[in-house]
Amino acid sequence: MIPAQFDYIAAKNLDEALQLLAQHKDNAKILAGGHSLIPAMKLRLMQPGVLIDISKIKDLAYIREEGGQVRIGAMTTHYQIESSDLLRRVCPLLTDAAPHLGDVQVRNKGTLGGSLAHADPAADWPAPILALGAEMVVSGAKGERVIKAEEFFVDLLTTALQPGEILREIRFAVSKGKAGQSYVKFRHPASGFAVVGVAVSLTKDAADKCQSASVGITGVAAKAYKATGVENALKGAALDDKSLRAAAAHAADGVTVNSDLFASAEYRKHLAEIYTRRALEQAASRA
Repeated sequence: MIPAQFDYIAAKNLDEALQLLAQHKDNAKILAGGHSLIPAMKLRLMQPGVLIDISKIKDLAYIREEGGQVRIGAMTTHYQIESSDLLRRVCPLLTDAAPHLGDVQVRNKGTLGGSLAHADPAADWPAPILALGAEMVVSGAKGERVIKAEEFFVDLLTTALQPGEILREIRFAVSKGKAGQSYVKFRHPASGFAVVGVAVSLTKDAADKCQSASVGITGVAAKAYKATGVENALKGAALDDKSLRAAAAHAADGVTVNSDLFASAEYRKHLAEIYTRRALEQAASRA
């Protein structure tokens, strides 16, 4: 449990971090909260020659509302999200999800950007980020670019980030009208990760039918994904028990369901349907 030898550099700002990445290229890794990277290094699954610590860049830790959007800096901690009065008011999905992450120590040190960039298939944050239709603002040597959440998660532990890029900000539109949000999770009893985690953001029309629905699911496949089958089944439907059950049956459509020692593919698929229905019921009741 001793990592290979490495050099440590604490970047003072984002520009310096980008310069260091360009200088050291594939030999470097970004250190944010470190709760995923450090254990991997101790097991020597990762052996970077240089660690570039961005945790001291305070300009990357913020939560604010601007022009109908919520903007969250990538270095914002899980606890800052959990305790944010602004998010509790305009986006309770995130304050609902935050307490599901790890323990108090993890939530005080771990960061939203670090979790998303790591792209663990059983991590909690990707599901709400997908359900919110968020955009990732990425900085690199050639400037900034924006990646939609559904394009950001590519595969197991793989994102659309290119070499030399750093996730700077996560942003999404504030829900309007009769909106309801929810995150529910079947927690692995040992690791605390999501065996299944489902995030829902929906709106009702004047007749209390589903005007729009967005569903993100984690833990089920090799990457978090948008449950488009559920979303399509709900559009224009009455948000009653029959409709919600029918929509939830599409929770695992189009994905290869994970199977492991704890949960077979069949069991995990069943859990995905059950927890999708629960998340839909909760979101509909809050709309």
